[in-house]
Amino acid sequence: MRQVRKVAVLGAGTMGAAIAAHIANARIPCLLLDRIPDESGEGPGASDPKFRNRLAQAGLDAALKARPAAFFVPEAARLITTGNFEDHLSRVGDCDWVIEAVTENIRIKRALLERLQPHLSPGTIVSSNTSGISVGAIAQGFSEQFRRHWLGAHFFNPPRYMKLLEIIPTEETLPEVEELISRFGDEVLGKGIVRAKDRPNFIANRVGVFFGMTVLRLMEEEGFSVEEIDLLTGPVIGLPKSATFRTLDLVGLDLHAHVLANLRESLPDDEQRDVFQAPDFMARMIKRKLLGEKTRQGFYRKSSSTGSSGESVISVLDFSTFEYRPQRKPNLPAIDMVKGIEDTAQRVHSLLEAPDRTGRFYQKLFGQTFHYAARLIPEISNEIVSVDNAMKWGFNWECGPFELWDAIGVERIVDLWKSEQRVPPPLVEKLLSLDEPAFYRGDPGKTEFFDLRSGDYIPVPERPGVLLLSALKAQGREVKKNAGASLIDLGDGVLCLEFHSKLNTVGLDAVQMIHNGLKALNADFDAMVIGNQGANFSAGANLMLLLLAIQESDWDEVHRAVRAFQNVNVALKYASKPVVAAPFGLTLGGGTEIALHCASVVAAAETYLGLVETSVGLVPAGGGAKEMLLRAMDLVPEDGDPFPFLKDVFTSIGNAKVSTSAADARTLGYLSARDVVLMNRDRQITIAKQEALNAAKLGYHPGKVRDDIVVFGTAAFSRMRHALHLMRRAEYISAHDLIVGTHLARILSGGGEFTGPQRVSEQFLLDLEREAFVSLCGEKKTVERIQHTLKTGKPLRN
Repeated sequence: MRQVRKVAVLGAGTMGAAIAAHIANARIPCLLLDRIPDESGEGPGASDPKFRNRLAQAGLDAALKARPAAFFVPEAARLITTGNFEDHLSRVGDCDWVIEAVTENIRIKRALLERLQPHLSPGTIVSSNTSGISVGAIAQGFSEQFRRHWLGAHFFNPPRYMKLLEIIPTEETLPEVEELISRFGDEVLGKGIVRAKDRPNFIANRVGVFFGMTVLRLMEEEGFSVEEIDLLTGPVIGLPKSATFRTLDLVGLDLHAHVLANLRESLPDDEQRDVFQAPDFMARMIKRKLLGEKTRQGFYRKSSSTGSSGESVISVLDFSTFEYRPQRKPNLPAIDMVKGIEDTAQRVHSLLEAPDRTGRFYQKLFGQTFHYAARLIPEISNEIVSVDNAMKWGFNWECGPFELWDAIGVERIVDLWKSEQRVPPPLVEKLLSLDEPAFYRGDPGKTEFFDLRSGDYIPVPERPGVLLLSALKAQGREVKKNAGASLIDLGDGVLCLEFHSKLNTVGLDAVQMIHNGLKALNADFDAMVIGNQGANFSAGANLMLLLLAIQESDWDEVHRAVRAFQNVNVALKYASKPVVAAPFGLTLGGGTEIALHCASVVAAAETYLGLVETSVGLVPAGGGAKEMLLRAMDLVPEDGDPFPFLKDVFTSIGNAKVSTSAADARTLGYLSARDVVLMNRDRQITIAKQEALNAAKLGYHPGKVRDDIVVFGTAAFSRMRHALHLMRRAEYISAHDLIVGTHLARILSGGGEFTGPQRVSEQFLLDLEREAFVSLCGEKKTVERIQHTLKTGKPLRN
């Protein structure tokens, strides 16, 4: 089968440039083309290549400046070549996939594709990133060869972070074309693939926009404020923190209004068509240019003035006056009542039963959303799984609509419909004929879903190459478990250590389970993987337990805990069989130290590693400073100056730098060149397992404990301390930062007492780490930092 080795993106607007950036993130060369700018007057512009390529280059430049960042590292932009449609369209002949991403206008799209056709090589795949125009209509009348290699491939914005890629084949699209782009999107671009029918706005936007507009209508009916709605439609029900209005500000009200108009126009027979009518307040906001982030004011406005905390003041639009006012903390008792419920589905179930306007809001919102989603089967998709995945991957919902519906109870929602005289859609009518109606049944890994066509349950399709830890545990493959971690048999002689504490923090229970894992590894397994499938790999050490020990002045316990963590990391590093870490998401402090001590790492592309202990007034004490110093000194060329390498380590740890991606983690030294980075986190455990097996088969040898780490004593200590004093004098750091930084400098210089270069052991540096850590635990300002972080989740600079 043809491979995708080079891609062209036609259209360098916000979306096109961001798609090109993500393709470059995957290390695939990309051609980014746009039109030639309109000339104003006579001049050299018409023949100047820079002028002719200006729009494509501007798109690339904007992607480089985008926040959140479109590129893993800026250097990835070198894989993108810019050009224009007039001079460079012939270059698509070298491309395997061409992505059209120009203006959402069928006439403009067709005109460009007509010009494109003669330049395509046989078998080149062409797709459209349209979000609302019929894919089949765009290519109508084109050659048979073109139509057979044509489909929709709809990325979600921003492409780097949003997992969903909707694939929309036409009746003429070759199956192998759909398969190739689906596989490439999954394995190379890291996307979650959902097959959608060629209906207006496909799956995610069709359901998501309906949900959002229902929220706005209910807000007006029930009299909720902007702040209340964002509380009701955020994490409390498993939706992103941006909730409703912050999301609209990010999207832009003008763009949202365009999507609504497109839906209303393209859905003349939809009985819920009126839901896609923009409310009056949105029209007024657009008229006044209150468009959101692009105009720096929308539903929210960030003031340049600062409050008492030194932070920007955020105001909110009051619809009664159409003026901005200070934010108000919502007072919704029903939300307070469910704060102790960790499971999202259970929270939603409880909120629906609240006997106040909050309960009424959720009853109407979910009752109407579920009815609409059910009615769209089979119009937009034959399978409810596709709808659930589209909402989870495209809108970052924690649970899809049918999964949430199961949690609430199918019949509970039907009862609400009865009170509104709402007729159940065919999907629900068939489902209700069963004894125990539910959209899903079975255990993880053996889940079945209700299929409208057969009227029966069929298995959720397996994804080859994806191992689910929950499924393995359901099959009885859990070897051992405590409150912080589990050991799971992955098969083929590989053991997995899974963290499952809150935020996957590392406490004594997790440390004990690592020891148990190493014992099992020695006795019964060939290799071990440390990984999980939660929200993040690990937020670091359990600060609450540390704070309790400090408050009780139990310094012996602090010493024991630190020594235990150091010992387990050394045991990981020198285990007789390979241990592979599989970090992803937040991998902070102790999480990074665990990864640093493993034989190798298989990191997800979106992994944010960092030794962040200084942000809470501490220094790394699980071997992190030791390991970073060791790696840095090993990189110093013979007769090279070691101080720039030492400075990089001092700066990274001292400033609590966190990588912005796995690629960035390589530049910071948290990952090595031999470590594996993969785009699709769903495949991480599988790839880590294979890496561990490969190491075992090749005759793994851990090496011996290092006693040859070069430190530079007073010379290095003096230089680092001088830098700290200069930063303090310039007020870049606080007095307590100076204390913390001095402790770090002492560790990295080998104690600061040697008068010349000296070779020391790993244990020597571990002892320095531990002594500095325990000493800082006795500082009042360190305790204040720990307390503040535990309370707010944010660092304190005191």
